[in-house]
Formats: sequence, structure tokens, C-alpha cells
Amino acid sequence: MSTMAVVGAGPGLGAAVARRFGREGFAVALVARDRNRLDLLVEELAAEGVAAHGFPADVRRPDELVAALRAAGETLGPVEVLQYSPVPHRDFMRPVLETGYRDLLGPIEFSVYGPVAAVQQVLPGMRLLGRGTILLVNGGSAAVPHPERAGTSIAFAAESAYGHLLHDRLAREGIHVAQLVIPGAITAGHVRKDPGVLAETLWRVHRERHGFRHYADDLDA
Repeated sequence: MSTMAVVGAGPGLGAAVARRFGREGFAVALVARDRNRLDLLVEELAAEGVAAHGFPADVRRPDELVAALRAAGETLGPVEVLQYSPVPHRDFMRPVLETGYRDLLGPIEFSVYGPVAAVQQVLPGMRLLGRGTILLVNGGSAAVPHPERAGTSIAFAAESAYGHLLHDRLAREGIHVAQLVIPGAITAGHVRKDPGVLAETLWRVHRERHGFRHYADDLDA
């Protein structure tokens, strides 16, 4: 059985992705801060036939994240697909002229240290398998900086650069790195931004393995 890890798993996109990949036979490692919520999500998915397991960790604490992904690999086998998609904190989204250097620590921990730690932990297993997919999920400010959301705009730009570098470097090893940009909010029932629709998009990106940046919707949506 192949293994997928969703970092930043919740009842919306994370659960939808777990269902989509679970239908294809993947065991799913769910990583999030709140153990109780993870346990509830695991129970819900198990009732639907998804082999899901919870591994608590705060993405702003790289050592915790590394330990969670190490435990996932030991429990379920090497992670073949890594999705990094935690939802940014609201206090990361301040106007640019009100954003000081201390205000950037959280966004950088969240969107740079976190993905780097996660990738470095799962990459040896992907290399051992000879294949893998790394999926970065970001908001629209990853593509177009927003002056009222300075923290995420700056940190997402750094995360995007890191992902693009990985895309170029790892393709020759059979490891595909891609980014899905979701403009605006994930919205139940939306034709393109419903969690189930987005999960299908991410499955397609994983299967088709073409290009780095993909858009869930128009940037002005």
C-alpha cells in the first residue's frame, strides 16, 4: 500500500484529499496540531473505508513535524505523496506598512521552515521508492502579492521559490513537485473550489506530473 501524508489536515480540503487518495489505495497520514480533532477525523475516514492515521505536530515547530513524519513512515511505510497545506493564521495577513520584521517570523516558520523540514524528512523515502510527489497548496497571494496580506505574500513567495527549485532539481529522479494556487476561499459547493473538486485537481496533478504551478480558479475569482 502506498502512503500519502497531508500536513495541515482538517475537515475540509485535508479530509477530501484523504478520501480521494484513499479510494486509490493510499494509506493517509494526517498531520495537524490538535490531537482530538485528528482522532475524530481518523474515525470519520475509517468509517468510510480510508486507512487514515493521525500524527500531531505544529508546523511552526520543525522538530515536531519531522518526528510526526518519521512516525508516519515507520507506521505506514515511506511517504510517496506529501501535501503541505496548512491554513495560515489571520495575524499573518497585515498591511505591508504595518508589518515589521518580527511580524514575518510566524509566516516564515509556517511557509518556509515547515515545508523544508517536511520535504527533507520524506525525500530519502521517495528516493528509495524511485518516485514521489510533493504538493504545495497556497492562496492567491503566492502568485500575486497582496498589500493587505504582507506576511503570507512574502512567505508564500519564498515557499513558491523553494518548490520551483525542487521541481527543477528532482524531476530527473522521478519526483514531481507542484504547487496548487487557490485564489480566495475554499468554498463548499463551488464549481472549482469545493474541497472535493480541489482534491480531484490534486489527484490529477499527481497523476499527470506536468508543470510546477497550477491554478484552481482565475486569480480575480
